[in-house]
Amino acid sequence: MKEVAVYCASAAGLAEVFLEDARVLGRGMARSGMALVYGGGSVGLMGEIARAVHEWGGTVIGYIPERLMAMEGRAYDIADELIVTATMQERKRSIFERVDAFVVLAGGIGTLEEFMEVATLRKLGYHDKPIILVNTAGFWDGLLTFLDHTENEGFSPHLGDIYTTVPDGPSALRVLQRLQARPDPETPLSPPRL
Repeated sequence: MKEVAVYCASAAGLAEVFLEDARVLGRGMARSGMALVYGGGSVGLMGEIARAVHEWGGTVIGYIPERLMAMEGRAYDIADELIVTATMQERKRSIFERVDAFVVLAGGIGTLEEFMEVATLRKLGYHDKPIILVNTAGFWDGLLTFLDHTENEGFSPHLGDIYTTVPDGPSALRVLQRLQARPDPETPLSPPRL
């Protein structure tokens, strides 16, 4: 587990519980030698996790579309690598191809869309990279209820094997560390004991 994508909010003014989870995850990733690969922002959870990774000596790799780069104060200019992409689609593809795993923190429709895309691609067999959904303070409860509903109504197969849901940043970090410690990456990861 060398490079981990973290999808999360770039909104300002978020509750401390979400900010702290991003910081805890960032510090732990840095201490574990995992590079952060993310949307390149300096605001909201994006900024919190990037600063935490840097404060603990880790590597921050950001991908940001030209349009967002042009907005003053949006980009995390001191990233170890800040790659400017032509489009949002290029950013998503570049992150997807580069990383070993995906972590989804709280976020809005952009974060939701990124989660749904990597989950769908895993369901269809386009990748087998781990996906960890971090349900801080029950943030994703409504989504999880909806996904259960799609299963119960026959629109989706069992989705529990596609992603792992954890209650907070420290739990996500433990799952990442277990993945990092696996001697054979082909060995399936058993559900975490929380």
